[in-house]
Amino acid sequence: MFNIVLVEPEIPQNTGNIVRTCAATGCRLHLVRPLGFEVSDKYLKRAGLDYWHFVDISYYDSFDEVLQKNAGAHFYYFSTKGAKTYSDVAYGAGDFLVFGKETKGLPEDLLAANYSHCVRLPMIGDIRSLNLSNSVAVAVFEAWRQNGFAAGNRQGKLRTRSPEE
Repeated sequence: MFNIVLVEPEIPQNTGNIVRTCAATGCRLHLVRPLGFEVSDKYLKRAGLDYWHFVDISYYDSFDEVLQKNAGAHFYYFSTKGAKTYSDVAYGAGDFLVFGKETKGLPEDLLAANYSHCVRLPMIGDIRSLNLSNSVAVAVFEAWRQNGFAAGNRQGKLRTRSPEE
């Protein structure tokens, strides 16, 4: 599936929600330190519910370490300063979707060095940004949609019989 990279996330509830999104979509999660919380944080665990064991999580001491350990991979950098809209990119299985910390986003020098791979979620007016966990969900589901929702359950099931039956 896809790889979600959170560079120095600060809010435990956002990371917990992203864990749940990763569990539901089969994405791997990569967390770059420093984290703004302890991984044992009760808010982090509560937001991720009981999905933690479904997610492959890796920890890194720097974003350079992520790049070194995943040399040759395709990286897309999500930022309000992105060069193109997130839906204009053709995502492939195994791609890395990179997100910055809630208060500052990704570092300007990283964006400048990779500007052709910077993407944004469009917004109206003077809105600065979306919540991190919402941004990750939008990006993941677009990438997954482009790949035919591989391995996903495409049809829901009612617990009781539907009126049409």
